[in-house]
Amino acid sequence: MFYLLYNLMSALLYLLALPLVALLSLKKKYRESIPARFLLRKNPPLPPDGIHFHVCSYGEAKAAEKLILSIPEESRRISTTTQTGFEAVSALSKNSRYLPFEILLHGWIVPQKALVVLEAELWYLLFALYKRRGAKNFLVNARISERSFPRYRRFSFLYRRIFANIDRVYAQSEADRQRLEILGARNITVTGNIKFSSLASAQRALLKPQGVLLCAASTHEGEEEMILEAFGAMKMKYPQAKMVIVPRHPERFAKVAKLMESFADENSMEFANFSANENFERDLTLMDRMGELVNCYAICDIALIGGSFVAVGGHNAAEAAQFNIPIISGEHYFNQRELFRGISGLKIAKADELAEILMEWEKLPRTSIVGGMGETEKIIQELLDVLRNG
Repeated sequence: MFYLLYNLMSALLYLLALPLVALLSLKKKYRESIPARFLLRKNPPLPPDGIHFHVCSYGEAKAAEKLILSIPEESRRISTTTQTGFEAVSALSKNSRYLPFEILLHGWIVPQKALVVLEAELWYLLFALYKRRGAKNFLVNARISERSFPRYRRFSFLYRRIFANIDRVYAQSEADRQRLEILGARNITVTGNIKFSSLASAQRALLKPQGVLLCAASTHEGEEEMILEAFGAMKMKYPQAKMVIVPRHPERFAKVAKLMESFADENSMEFANFSANENFERDLTLMDRMGELVNCYAICDIALIGGSFVAVGGHNAAEAAQFNIPIISGEHYFNQRELFRGISGLKIAKADELAEILMEWEKLPRTSIVGGMGETEKIIQELLDVLRNG
């Protein structure tokens, strides 16, 4: 009865959403993903009898890279929901797709040996249909934050049915295990955060400029302004200081460029897009290319982690910590609590403290990764066993 009602509700929601889908598909950000997900445009089913990995977006795709690449190329199938995620997974397998809206999964899903879903992508029909078609279902790097847990509990009737279709759960922490268990998960193993096991390394050596180089990473709407003001104060004490801003979403590059250029003009600074000259010799540089963040971390003197000075939940600081540089995060890192516990020396700051901290940045400790290394090998071995034995 629940299965039938859920399908009816999903179909109704799909029909109601079509006018909005039509409008969103006109935007550059969704021009490819929306038609693929809601109309199956250029989005055929994956080949059968492999292992289907589903990751939400770019960050999860990079976190799962080691896990995905452990599977033979001919058996890899990957789906995602965002354009940046699709660009990342397409580099890992030719069998990469956008995950369709739930009701469309009935005709899109074909039998696979296993489904592997990252973190908290808990779609009922995705798991239920794969289970009905003989796949073994895994939830990997699973997390339920303390902040979001009350919301999950309100819909526990739904999550119990989702977890009834999941065979194995690999949780980030003991706290996550307890929350998942309350929601109905079973066969849970705590493996730590696999993001520690899949850290991207620098792909090329960028030229470090003279003076201190500050990298403001994965910034969101409302953060660049406060970071620029803090950098302006820092610049008074360190005239040779330079900053590169790396927005989280590429569709914001043009908007952030205008903001930085205006700030530079008002404060007698120089600004440039990185793509114009591929150096950091100007006071302010916008990193307007994807895939360069780790290369920036490798040469910067200090990193700010975006998504944490506004209520987004923070981003992966481990990629910067592997270079043992000082790192500052804002207070809103609720999606990264477990990962942050594995990094020593990380500075948590309020937005109004940022200028003062940057002016004394040399007193900040260097960070290092001290624990919580994700035991990805355990997951890899089980997936390889499924692939061999079916």
